[in-house]
Amino acid sequence: MKIPFITGTALLCALLFSCSKKSDEQAKPDTTAVVPPATSYSVPLAGNGFVTTLASGGAEVITGNGLGNWTNANSITSVYFRLGLTGTLNVSIRAKVAPSGSSNIKVTVNGTVFNKTITGSSYATHAIGSVTVGAAGYIKVDLQGVSKTGSYFGDVSDIIISGAATANNVVYANDAANYYWSRRGPSVHLGYTIPSGNTAEWMYSEVTVPIGEDKIGSYYMANGFNGGYFGIQVNSATERRILFSVWDPGTGTTSLVRKGTGVTDNSFGGEGTGGQSYLVFNWVAGNTYRFLTQAKPDGAGATDFSAWVYTPESATWRFIATWKRPNTVTYLTGIYSFLECFSDVNGYQGRKALYGNQWIRNTSGTWVELTTANFTADATATADQRRDYAGGLESGKFYLRNGGFFSNYVSYNQPFTRTATGTAPTVNLTTLP
Repeated sequence: MKIPFITGTALLCALLFSCSKKSDEQAKPDTTAVVPPATSYSVPLAGNGFVTTLASGGAEVITGNGLGNWTNANSITSVYFRLGLTGTLNVSIRAKVAPSGSSNIKVTVNGTVFNKTITGSSYATHAIGSVTVGAAGYIKVDLQGVSKTGSYFGDVSDIIISGAATANNVVYANDAANYYWSRRGPSVHLGYTIPSGNTAEWMYSEVTVPIGEDKIGSYYMANGFNGGYFGIQVNSATERRILFSVWDPGTGTTSLVRKGTGVTDNSFGGEGTGGQSYLVFNWVAGNTYRFLTQAKPDGAGATDFSAWVYTPESATWRFIATWKRPNTVTYLTGIYSFLECFSDVNGYQGRKALYGNQWIRNTSGTWVELTTANFTADATATADQRRDYAGGLESGKFYLRNGGFFSNYVSYNQPFTRTATGTAPTVNLTTLP
């Protein structure tokens, strides 16, 4: 699996934090959607479908044409779209059986099962059935093979929907140029407010990923700043990492000053360039991890950015790396956290994290608690390609949630304020490794 260490989320966060504000947590009202009202809608699997169960030996895949290689009866493909109204929902599929033969398939619409026999080597619309939608929210349509006479159950390009429940406010990914991003799901962020009169040299925060919320392809970024970010991620079923990256400036190349034991360093490209460092470490859902970053000008026109993590498993602070960013004289600015899915095949899965106890230490040596964060989201959300995003307050901490196609989303572009703990971090900065 290719893991993109520099993300669209990180690149866009600074712009997103200058958004309008609202006074409290609330559900975004179901009023309008990017998709214009129509008598029927074709929901493309290319942007809205996922192979949610890949059977042993299965080869099913979602491509730009939709569902392909549909051969295994035990594999399940799921398609998601959101309805803002209740009432009748009529479902059809656009499919073909190639190159020949007939297939019996099972189509499950929000738990209601329909069986359908399809034939034909050219795409055609096949009516499936109708259900009654009782509440606004996401609808899931599952496709599963039952029996076939040919090599494939078929190819499916679209789910076609109509009826009273689709009269308006239908939401699904309809921007083909950005299906990769919409399938990853909306990224969400917390932009922290530094009290006026403070220049932040250090940032401290804590992250807890609840048990069951540690899906493959998730990145829980704790300490972000203008120029870089630091957090934990799930890279595969057997590997997790603690990741610290610093971008290159407009002129010059970021270079490694030093790194901790067991830390890998290299450069990155793709969505920006810079230096990346990571420690392979199997952090545990349910445990709380502490993150510490420092920005300090070196007096020669560059700034050194450093990162440490406290792991409860070892009960010690572990040094990740120091990166020197040339042509940059700054302390920590634009500080934030975010949550994202960096794997488009896992974008149907939900993830959540609690972000708490944020502090900065100013250049005068005083710890200052940060209790206000502005909740924002990326272009997948702002372009209304998906609405499974949320943020706010939980158990005295901020939380972020995305993916999973949950229905009760929370408006982005609003601030939240947590209760102050009043207890500064207990970290001896002079004895850090």
